[in-house]
Amino acid sequence: MRVALHTTFAASKKEPLAAMLDRIYQAFPNAGLSEPTLRFTFSDAPLAGYVSSVDRVLKRLPNMRRFLASNAATPGFPEVRRLSNAESGEPVAYSTIQAIAAGVPRSFPFHSAAIHLHAPEFGDLAAGASKPGEALVGVTLTDNWWINGRRRFLSAVTIVEADAGSKKLPAFPEAVAAVLAACGKVKKTMQVPLTPAEHQPQPSTASANPEGAAAVRTITQDYRARLKEIVERAALPHDLPPASELRQESLGLRPGPMKPTLEQVFKPMGYTCRGESGTFTLRRKTQADLTAQLYLDVGSWSRQVTAIYQVFGVGFKANVTIPVAARAGSAAQYPIGDAERWQKIVENLAALVAELDRTLVPEIEQAAGPTPEWYQPEA
Repeated sequence: MRVALHTTFAASKKEPLAAMLDRIYQAFPNAGLSEPTLRFTFSDAPLAGYVSSVDRVLKRLPNMRRFLASNAATPGFPEVRRLSNAESGEPVAYSTIQAIAAGVPRSFPFHSAAIHLHAPEFGDLAAGASKPGEALVGVTLTDNWWINGRRRFLSAVTIVEADAGSKKLPAFPEAVAAVLAACGKVKKTMQVPLTPAEHQPQPSTASANPEGAAAVRTITQDYRARLKEIVERAALPHDLPPASELRQESLGLRPGPMKPTLEQVFKPMGYTCRGESGTFTLRRKTQADLTAQLYLDVGSWSRQVTAIYQVFGVGFKANVTIPVAARAGSAAQYPIGDAERWQKIVENLAALVAELDRTLVPEIEQAAGPTPEWYQPEA
């Protein structure tokens, strides 16, 4: 089984784009690899009234005109002028790309700039994954305009040959591992199994059991349709009011630290808890090596909670948005309020998660079949 590993790294805007590019580019020959193949796309803004960085580059580097293109990314949208060899693959000197990167964003404030580096040791360039793996195999560095400042992203996609019966994925080749180490601190890694598809130009996302994945969809739709019945069966310990009755009185209330309550309630159920900006992810492995997860969006300023129960396996993901109260109604968001209400919300969610662990998970395990022990949707 081929698996695409999509790794995202911490990428500080404090480091100049050209310096970051140099560090990664030099890591290839330093690791004993050939100099990487370069692909790039430098795009102007899709709206009028902005400085044309494309024109500025062409004025300084006239030989880049052969890479000039102009087209709309989506039908009905304005055309965007760009310099790119992403489709042609026509080679370009690294010194040229490095000179352009050195001008971002002051001299060349591109709306978006993307530079891709590839060596065969990372895997077949034509291999692809679904959404998390849309980046080409290799290392991709981007620097984009955003409403509150530039955004920097650094990621890598590598292909490994995995054994479904193994406990761990195979290690990266030493040279590839050295390049990834040079990229910096890993933020997360996503696993996307692949399978060849002769009728498609790129591989598609695999399912170890396509029939099982279809059955999982049917099961999930059934649980969504019967959610009211499932909530009643879970016997939530707290009869919280409808969300509409609490929104006004909840203004200004704060629950204090939220993670300790989640850990106190969910740790005995086998769940770990990870917090990020405005979200919490609680996760456990099932007996069949599926991943059961409760995803909570608690908002960075809205102070409302949305809860999604999820089950992940190779080739499928089951999602069920769950209420925090029997009388919550159809509203997905529920006011968090103070620490006392947050405690009740968490205890209600735990009762409903326990019910889904008891019923939904076994049905999915039976329908989907075994999942490799190494599989995890995100690490």
